[in-house]
Amino acid sequence: MGAFDRLERVSEVEWTIPAHGRMLVPGRIFADEATIEQLRAESLDEAQWSALRQVTHVASMPGIVSAAIALPDVHPGYGFPIGGVGAFDPDSGVVVVGGVGFDINCGVRVLRTPLDEKGIVPDLDRIGDDLFRSVPAGLGSSGAIQLSMAEMDRMLAEGARYAVAKGWGSDGDLEYSEDGGRLDGADPSAVSSLAKQREVNQVGTLGSGNHYLELQAVERVIDREAARAYGLEEGGVVVAIHTGSRALGHQIGQDYLRELGSAHARYGIDIPDQEMVCAPIRSPEGRRYLAAVAAGANCGFANRQVIAHLVRSSLARTCGIGAGEIRTVYDIGHNHVKFERHRVNGAVHTVLVHRKGSTRAFGPGREEAPSAYREVGHPVFVGGTMGTASYVMRGTDVAMEMAFGSGIHGAGRALSRKKAAKKWWGEDVLNELRARGIRIWAHSARGLAEEAPGAYKDVERVVGAAEAAGLSRAVARLRPLAVIKG
Repeated sequence: MGAFDRLERVSEVEWTIPAHGRMLVPGRIFADEATIEQLRAESLDEAQWSALRQVTHVASMPGIVSAAIALPDVHPGYGFPIGGVGAFDPDSGVVVVGGVGFDINCGVRVLRTPLDEKGIVPDLDRIGDDLFRSVPAGLGSSGAIQLSMAEMDRMLAEGARYAVAKGWGSDGDLEYSEDGGRLDGADPSAVSSLAKQREVNQVGTLGSGNHYLELQAVERVIDREAARAYGLEEGGVVVAIHTGSRALGHQIGQDYLRELGSAHARYGIDIPDQEMVCAPIRSPEGRRYLAAVAAGANCGFANRQVIAHLVRSSLARTCGIGAGEIRTVYDIGHNHVKFERHRVNGAVHTVLVHRKGSTRAFGPGREEAPSAYREVGHPVFVGGTMGTASYVMRGTDVAMEMAFGSGIHGAGRALSRKKAAKKWWGEDVLNELRARGIRIWAHSARGLAEEAPGAYKDVERVVGAAEAAGLSRAVARLRPLAVIKG
């Protein structure tokens, strides 16, 4: 009997896989019926990854608490499903490389501008051209900032604070960044020389894949109280920056996949799948990996901070906007592992939360949120596609109770990049989107095909499922105006 055969429906958008076999806790899946049917089809094909099987693998890991969680944008990933959450007891639990992935602190920063949609549409080509020249993108792209090894170590220790200290931003950016733009516990010595060398000239670059820089119009405000707190108004224009720690984060993943690949056997941990390599949280290997991930996360924060500086400089040239007029709404990651305080079985405990393709979605009252957002919960950014909407959402008390304060991070892929590249031509995608008034700048035609809107789930359905489950509340719907891709 497979994982799908044991799936039990709890509500319209909540399902559970009861603990069985080697599972220590149940699996908890938040999804609509269409997503469940897609997961079922995957589970029947033993030759490919199955997100449902991956949920049961997460639920089988030592020290996991409460449940292995999958969110409405769930799809298969390496080890953990993307859109997956797992929290572990610090004393008996493990840290799992596949629970973070290779794009450490991939995340989104949204900048609020004084521009309005009607005013910039006639000038989008000129604005987009300058942004495309100003923010390097594409596979292996290099930026204008070259770091020495000493500067690299400082960035890995200080995160976005390093960039602000260098003049690439302000303290206001840090106030509106997750963890102040810096994770504690980072140790640059836990990061290999190769990882650092690969990152030397990549700070301030977007990269490729699903990373993007978008000018977006605030098409509709849904939650006026939260939108007021976030400074969002209908007809306004925001800039969304989606990228992470680039080559450094990927190399950290590769390095520790090997290191922890032998650690679990030394500690007598029988893993359910070879992609779930791990080490006890308190072990030397576990602590070293956590220190490296924190350094990688700091690289991601710094990278988005530098790109925000480049965006401000570009918009100053094309639109005459002063840097102080472009404010950070929030900066938040969605590939993380960190210690947090959560309620488990009626009592508050410290747990190690893995979020893989899932974003922190803390509800009202949490001290981690900026003071201006504390009454409504902090923003959650849900990326759609180049041709559809994105959403700003906010965290809820339900997310705190049911999902360790976690929320969706995007529409979620419906087709792999390989299948998408076979189905669409990049030039056709470009022409179709331009015909709909969406300007596109891209470094790769294949990249456009891989990121075709049809390769993703319907973001409206995914957001609707998150709302129906009570995990997040929609604040505003954003529509793409200009898109820069790798």
